Amino acid sequence: MTQTGTVRQNSRHAALGISDEKAVAMYEIMKLARMYDERGQLLQRAGKINFHISGITQEPSQTAMAFAMDRERDWFLPYYRDYALVLSVGMTVKELMLSIFAKAEDPNSAGRQMPGHFGCRRLRIVTGSSPVTTQVPHAVGFALAAKMRGEDAVSIVSFGEGSSNQGDFHEGLNFAGVQKLPVVFVCQNNQYAISVPFSKQSAGKIADRAIGYGFPGYRVDGNDPLEVYRVVKEARERAAAGEGPTLIEIMTYRVTAHSTSDNDLAYRTKEEVEIHKAKDGIPVYRRYLTELGLWSDEKEDELTRRLRAMIDEATEYAEKAPFQPPEDSFRYVYAEEGEAR
Repeated sequence: MTQTGTVRQNSRHAALGISDEKAVAMYEIMKLARMYDERGQLLQRAGKINFHISGITQEPSQTAMAFAMDRERDWFLPYYRDYALVLSVGMTVKELMLSIFAKAEDPNSAGRQMPGHFGCRRLRIVTGSSPVTTQVPHAVGFALAAKMRGEDAVSIVSFGEGSSNQGDFHEGLNFAGVQKLPVVFVCQNNQYAISVPFSKQSAGKIADRAIGYGFPGYRVDGNDPLEVYRVVKEARERAAAGEGPTLIEIMTYRVTAHSTSDNDLAYRTKEEVEIHKAKDGIPVYRRYLTELGLWSDEKEDELTRRLRAMIDEATEYAEKAPFQPPEDSFRYVYAEEGEAR
């Protein structure tokens, strides 16, 4: 075995059971999500789309979350910044573009919902709703159904730290703890609930709330995808073994405005944002792969070209795609003639 091969064999990802190919695939998804997100912001500023909500710097943890789950059996209940998660599960950039352009082919809602309201039956992504935190009790319901049916399936749900102060959060965790349900709760603590900083939301760690509901809670650095993978993987295994839920608090930071409708400099400083931009986990993970001989500048250039072409093609396709016809506006809203009641 070569020296490089020995290093890889003793690497952090190998110790977690992640192959070299999988470790590289994780990076490619992070990069794709970042480039898609940046394009979405440009399209909104150019007046091509109406709205965009960003997940920049949260891609490493979102990718790790998805890769740690069983994408053939588990249920995914993402929140509105989870581009990297849904891309990891199998959603395509073209499908995401159809959503932000609100076109009829959008698999999430046929262009009816705001961007970031993911839902895809073939990928086991459960439809989300605009009121925050409603996905938490939904995830608990999916976990209860899996337990009642004897299925080897776990649900994973993500949400922001602002959601952890909603009633749905506490009711969902309490029921899951009592019933020992196979669900993984993931709070992506990006420090701001729109304009409210975390210091004004909670006096303690969100992860510590788990003990009150009878199961473990962990806080993890969101800039370290391999550590996120380890914690989520263990939580998934624990749930599948019938040992109940886990609450994971991922510490990250929202470097963009809450959405393209928000002026974030009204409640924080540019200097604060720059400090956290310097902690971006994507270039750190890239250096990790490069040091192991799994990545290079040449591979980076090739990947960037390939992803840009993919995003360009998806953008052009979605922009030209038809909107839903007006006569279909009330479909799936009211009962239709001849439908079973």
